Amino acid sequence: MKKYTSYIVLLVVGLLLGWFLFGGSSADEATHEHNESETKNQFWTCSMHPQIMQPEAGDCPICGMDLIPAEATAEGLEANQFKMTKNALALANIQTLKIGEGEIGDNQLVLSGKIVENENNNAIQAAHFSGRIEKLYVKSIGEKISEGQLIALVYSPELVTAQNELLTALTLKKEQPSLYNAVRNKLKLWKLSDLQIENIEKSKKITTNFPMYADVDGTVIIKMVEEGSHVKEGKGLFKIANLTSVWAEFDVFEKQIAVVKKGSKISITTNANSTKTIASSISFIDPILDTKTRTVAARAELNNSSNTLKPGMFVNGVLTLDNTTKKNKLTIPRTAVLWTGKRSLVYVKPGQEPVFEIREIMLGAMLGKNYIVISGLNFGEEIVVNGTFTVDAAAQLQGKKSMMTTSEVVKEKVEIKRIKVDVKFQNQLQAVVANYLELKNELVLSKTEKTNEIISKINTALKNIDMSLLKATAAHKLWMNLLKEMNSSVSLLKSSTEIKTQRTAFIQLSSAMINSVKAFGINKEIYNQFCPMANNDKGANWLSFQENIENPYFGDAMLTCGNVEEIIN
Repeated sequence: MKKYTSYIVLLVVGLLLGWFLFGGSSADEATHEHNESETKNQFWTCSMHPQIMQPEAGDCPICGMDLIPAEATAEGLEANQFKMTKNALALANIQTLKIGEGEIGDNQLVLSGKIVENENNNAIQAAHFSGRIEKLYVKSIGEKISEGQLIALVYSPELVTAQNELLTALTLKKEQPSLYNAVRNKLKLWKLSDLQIENIEKSKKITTNFPMYADVDGTVIIKMVEEGSHVKEGKGLFKIANLTSVWAEFDVFEKQIAVVKKGSKISITTNANSTKTIASSISFIDPILDTKTRTVAARAELNNSSNTLKPGMFVNGVLTLDNTTKKNKLTIPRTAVLWTGKRSLVYVKPGQEPVFEIREIMLGAMLGKNYIVISGLNFGEEIVVNGTFTVDAAAQLQGKKSMMTTSEVVKEKVEIKRIKVDVKFQNQLQAVVANYLELKNELVLSKTEKTNEIISKINTALKNIDMSLLKATAAHKLWMNLLKEMNSSVSLLKSSTEIKTQRTAFIQLSSAMINSVKAFGINKEIYNQFCPMANNDKGANWLSFQENIENPYFGDAMLTCGNVEEIIN
């Protein structure tokens, strides 16, 4: 019995030792497998360069700092995708739309242009005979003249001689009627009427300062002579435009040419009377593209018997598209599009979750409040149509591709030539620069408390700039492009209180501001400064009235990093 008891004790002891030695291994193994599954998809990033994503810990390939674990929310997303919370979507009023047929809206193309004279009705009032103008009765451009109106008194030696010949031939009229008729016909070639010739014959007197009468109707648009001018027969005295009919001439951009056709119906309004609509149709499309503006001219002929349409007036035209033009066109709202230079970007929502990614697209003509999409999107895809800048700011905060980090934001530096503009425009631009420098100083101090107030001041200063002061087409076009970039940057600055996002937006704002100062000037010396480590080591510029460096992209972290690249006078 004792023998069996000892065996049982040994068995129990063996089981207890086995449990202590091996019993916890399955739990440890499960814990190990769980931890391994948690870290299997772990990525590592850099706090200074969030675009860096590595599958394991190590050093940042850009700055050498230790990598830190990336947020778990990025798990399962593609490199350029990011996720937003439903709460953030609601607060920012972010709206999306599935695109497809029927998005054209009002099926209209809006064109801008101006009233010009109808060249088919233009004429030249020429001199009927050679001589010196002793008295000119049409004094200025804009005067109306009528056929038969006295326009000048001219001393003409040839006409004096011809009058003597007429009086001599008159005495020989019976003997040599052919000579008499030849002399009369010569005077008629100089536009003398039968009544004028008969008056010479009756008075038997020579007229030295002979009257010249208009033979066209219209308005003087070019005056070519003054009193005392010597003119030759056939030389132009005035260019006359008959303004009872005028043209509305529109600029059609290269991408819009395909939808503008001869005969298309167009409704026209003038800035002078925007409540009155004039119905017409496109009568001519210029076959040659203007290589400077990348536009062609399209015109409609308008009746102007009331003389209310003045050449030079700005007009807007709403072109109604036909069914062939509208068919199978993929369009998106204007609010969905972000622009960086020549590139057009949208945010696509690829699934049901609030996940977004940026995509470059190619746009065609603008139809009402929509754009035709040439490439980059497909029917049925869902895009952001409201709150686009907020989505872009979220992309930047998560280190994803955005409008500010696409390859074209840091543009190749090109030479900007100074354009001569009105001093008033330069003073207005200087006011914008002053507010810009306030923002720069806040970024130097790494503060955000006053940012919204300063951004509002920049926005107001931009709106106060009078673009009508830019007379040259090249100057106006350049400013419009720069203004678009500034407004885009200001919108992004408004959408976030994060210093990191504001500094990123400041890169684009500075680029547009520098080009504006270079092109137009501000009547003051200013420094263009550069930091090679800003913008993910791609480098970025900013303006300053002070020569010493105070870096707005790093603040106290690297306050004096940078150099003066140039002095703009």
